[in-house]
Amino acid sequence: MRRSLAVFSLALVLAGCGSGGDKGSSSHSPGRGTIEALWRGSGESVGLVSGTSDYAAGQLRVSFLVVGRDARPVYRPRARVFVARSLGSKPFLRAEARLEPIGPAGANEAAAGNATGIYVARLTIARPGRYLLLAEPVGGTKRIGALGYLAVKRTSATPPVGARAYASRTPTVASAHGRLARITTATPPDRDLLRFSVAQSLAVHRPFVVVFATPKFCTSRTCGPVVDVVQAVSRRFRGRGIRFIHVEIYAGNDPARGFNQWVRQWHLPTEPWIFLVGADGRIKAKFEGSVSVAELAAAVRSRLT
Repeated sequence: MRRSLAVFSLALVLAGCGSGGDKGSSSHSPGRGTIEALWRGSGESVGLVSGTSDYAAGQLRVSFLVVGRDARPVYRPRARVFVARSLGSKPFLRAEARLEPIGPAGANEAAAGNATGIYVARLTIARPGRYLLLAEPVGGTKRIGALGYLAVKRTSATPPVGARAYASRTPTVASAHGRLARITTATPPDRDLLRFSVAQSLAVHRPFVVVFATPKFCTSRTCGPVVDVVQAVSRRFRGRGIRFIHVEIYAGNDPARGFNQWVRQWHLPTEPWIFLVGADGRIKAKFEGSVSVAELAAAVRSRLT
């Protein structure tokens, strides 16, 4: 993902509160039941790395890594999640995040930062604003807590669910005259994902899944092998009339040239992104960042079949 991913430590979270980096160094006692009190009572403070960032008020899919002081991701099956408006307020939302695998089973490919799993939570936040999120992975030999921010806007930068998909004339094997290295950085080339363009699929009213991603140049710690995931899911739905499409991110597959015309047309501020589009041409679901095979397959089954 071409964005700055912050690791939220105590020093960052409390920078505006005049507190240092040690939980015990605060000169005041946090209010009972506040998110600060929950965080201070959650054990060792660890880092939170966001895997998603484009949030609009309503239903949110939030993904994140929890990173220990040894700089390694924490892998526990689930994590408790608390959301509050400020350190001194009580959480208005409590939920659970589940650890989802990055990449298809047996692919042995992690995210760029060697992460093999990422936490995913489904939250509903009705109003725009900046919120605090506390994640407490459950289990293990010691209690840990990671604190981070959610910046929720009135509308998302990317096309919302329900909007019409852009009729993009994305590259195909035919348009590239078989020169696949020009239109994909996947190794080996993902030929099956390059048979149809977005515009062609919309014209014939076929449901499709389109992934905007760069297998070769993805560099953020939470950016996993999403093209491999889409390929794995496509095999599960073979013969069901659903098309699966891959679109690269950079002009000429060169990061120095910036995002290509299709990424700009879809108003994608980050990558990777996956959109599920129905036969009516409207977006039925979307995913930012890493997504598991199970998560994507469930969405395809419920939204496109």
